[in-house]
Amino acid sequence: MERIDLQTIESLQSFDNFELLARQIVEGFLTGLHRSPFHGFSVEFAEHRQYNPGESTKNIDWKLFARTDKLFVKQFEEETNLRCQIVIDTSSSMLFPFQSKSIHNKLAFSLYSAAALIHLLRKQRDAVGLSFLSDKITLHTPARLSESHAQMLYSELNKCLTNAYDTTSFNQHTQLSETLDQLAEAIHKRSLIIIFSDFLQQDDNENLYKSLQHLKYNQNEVILFHVVDEQFETNFAFENRPTELTDMETGEVVKINPNAVREAYKSRLAAITDQLHSTCDKYKIDFVTADINKGFEQILTNYLVKRNKLY
Repeated sequence: MERIDLQTIESLQSFDNFELLARQIVEGFLTGLHRSPFHGFSVEFAEHRQYNPGESTKNIDWKLFARTDKLFVKQFEEETNLRCQIVIDTSSSMLFPFQSKSIHNKLAFSLYSAAALIHLLRKQRDAVGLSFLSDKITLHTPARLSESHAQMLYSELNKCLTNAYDTTSFNQHTQLSETLDQLAEAIHKRSLIIIFSDFLQQDDNENLYKSLQHLKYNQNEVILFHVVDEQFETNFAFENRPTELTDMETGEVVKINPNAVREAYKSRLAAITDQLHSTCDKYKIDFVTADINKGFEQILTNYLVKRNKLY
């Protein structure tokens, strides 16, 4: 199957069917996938369904019957080896490179990557949850395996992309340290936490490093996908002519000559990225640079490598 990247998705104009595109991304990447091995068996309550006359009464929810005078059965799902929480930075800087109606940006790449991971996790019978954050947590769902839960996650991904170009979506700041600390307390311990962010934040880097340590303190495994547009953000490949750059989180406009600032910019950016990478190494966090121009294989490959190490 042809490799699917953001440009292919944009040409399909299928913005409202994350599940279909996620399936295409994953099936194009894998020819087959074995089921996750089970170490023992336990169950987790998933949802209710109406009782069918003649079936066993052992799973009837009698407390619900007392409240509603109707018979409902508790449906259970197998508890899997892995609980995964996918965390996406939805701050305004993630809309770079911004073009009206275009989905070729860091946020869209992260959302479609998340959709592909949800599909892959469910194929492996792994539970998955989803969190959105900027200067606050705007969405947090616990990790579950049920079909209804997956459909809700795809709907939230689609809603986030659809609303991304509203004027109210701009000037959304990043406060990763505070929000990651809150997530560390909310996420089920011993989970795999996958974070998509450009880490262009307003707060102190030292606080961010402490927050990453906090995630590890709760016996979680963490993959940090540093989402970038390497052509412009890393290599600063702007044409050598007077250029206006707008900070999408503050609205500040800076006029520059790209050739005059390129080397200083690249040096400063490399120092910040190296420090982040070094901190992740210190706390045994997987740090992966994810270039939005290189397709989704880089995401799925690094996830599978991590999962194989865990199980």
